[in-house]
Amino acid sequence: MIVTVTPNTALDVTYTVDGLRAGDVHRVREVRHRAGGKGVNVARVLHTLGADVRALFTAGGATGAAVVGDLAAAGIPATAVPIGGETRRTITVLADDGSVTLLNEPGPRLTGNEWQTFAEAVRARKPDVLVCSGSLPPGAGGYAGLFGDAPSILDTSGEALLAGLAGKPSVVKPNADELREVTGLRDPVAAAAELRKAGAGAVVVSLGAEGLLAVTGSGTWHAAPSTVLTGNTTGAGDAVVAALALGLSRAESWQDILRRAVALSGAAVLGPLAGDVDLAHYRAEQGLVAVRARPD
Repeated sequence: MIVTVTPNTALDVTYTVDGLRAGDVHRVREVRHRAGGKGVNVARVLHTLGADVRALFTAGGATGAAVVGDLAAAGIPATAVPIGGETRRTITVLADDGSVTLLNEPGPRLTGNEWQTFAEAVRARKPDVLVCSGSLPPGAGGYAGLFGDAPSILDTSGEALLAGLAGKPSVVKPNADELREVTGLRDPVAAAAELRKAGAGAVVVSLGAEGLLAVTGSGTWHAAPSTVLTGNTTGAGDAVVAALALGLSRAESWQDILRRAVALSGAAVLGPLAGDVDLAHYRAEQGLVAVRARPD
């Protein structure tokens, strides 16, 4: 089983508008609510693919109850760890010109006992792959203490990423900006090598429309999509993580993992909400993704 861990769960609210202008009044054409947070999105994608997955997350208040209810309605196996604070919301504004605007609330502060209970719930699981995703809410401890013997993936940024490297995750998945922020290096290959020196087994970097860069112990590869897609990019990175988790659980080669990851990322861009994927695109694109070895 793949277990996804989301300490800073969210209820995702997506607004669709004609256009977004600062300082103006907007009429929202469509509103959608969905359980979110990066690990929850990963679990949703894996569930769509038929993988054996469980989402483990914090939940509090009416918003947390809405998250639990949405996952139950979708049939996604889930374990909610109760907290006293109200689960946060994230706001995504989709405009007709293709722009995507995100507003992320910080999340409720966890008490020391709440974090300990959450960490114990994670450690009690015996997954084939453990996925730790997203920001940490105020009061939370670090990700490093959650990793065990199973292959693991860490998808976070900033100090949470740097501190998480002490747990020696199998794979970390920053985007290019996040990688530059934590290393100060503009060359992504050199920057990824620094994260490997600090404890990461492999580094997979999201390069946006240019695809993915993987720096691993067995080689360095660049994987590029066959075409550049437009749509809702908010769940693209989570789809990459889902593909990485599935590949690790099946002990696939890095080339096959990267083909799946690029194809699934594009399929997520075509989905209306984070966690949705266009399965037809995913199946067709896997054979079209170009994976090329790069010098280390």
